[in-house]
Amino acid sequence: MVPSGRRGALHQPIVRKSFYATVERTAKELFFRCKSGINHKMPLTLYKLDASPPARAAMMAAKALNIKDIEYIDINLLEGHHLKDEYTKLNPQHTVPTLVDGDFAIWDSHAIATYLVSEYGADDSLYPAEPKSRALVDQRLHFDSGILFPSCAHGGEKAFIEENLKKIEKAYDFLEKFLTQNWIAGDNFTVADICCGATTSSLDLIVPIAESKYPNITAWLKRCAELDLFKETNEPGNKALGGLIKTKVG
Repeated sequence: MVPSGRRGALHQPIVRKSFYATVERTAKELFFRCKSGINHKMPLTLYKLDASPPARAAMMAAKALNIKDIEYIDINLLEGHHLKDEYTKLNPQHTVPTLVDGDFAIWDSHAIATYLVSEYGADDSLYPAEPKSRALVDQRLHFDSGILFPSCAHGGEKAFIEENLKKIEKAYDFLEKFLTQNWIAGDNFTVADICCGATTSSLDLIVPIAESKYPNITAWLKRCAELDLFKETNEPGNKALGGLIKTKVG
């Protein structure tokens, strides 16, 4: 038998570790609550185009965080709104979306989504703070910006060239392998699902996703489509994109 005093000494590190973990978790929850309560009073402006998958991703991130004090301004690319001086001063790359928060401006949907979670999130569930979980989400976001979204560009041609269609199918092949769990970066819904979901649902308009070949992608997109933020934001924007595609390529 272990003497009672000795048993207490043996258990002390475990108790101490549990205590510190509880304190850390409580402090983090209080931090997010206080930060959310303060920052949601600040007005935001999001420049967007509904047909744009990245713009939809930024809009869905704001909706997922229940940010209500935000102004949405449409940017008509066909009329060159993105090339006007007042816009290029905010975003020299003249892309959409662009987010303005006070005197701070940021563009690229992935940067916008992660910024919104970090600055306005009630917790870190959409963009986890734990290093390994965050790294996985970041990898999926880079996959979207480096592989998924570039594959849908057509450069103004009257038809999608065969090379680009093959790039889309290759992107599907990768994505199918990633989706081994309910969501793209694990068991929890994150900004990676928002960004990749907006892009993939748009790619489906160009190269339809065959359920027999890509069952994981099909099931994942269905889960996304059932969410209110996808129904309210992504679905209408995707329909607008479909109309533009028919107009451009016939």
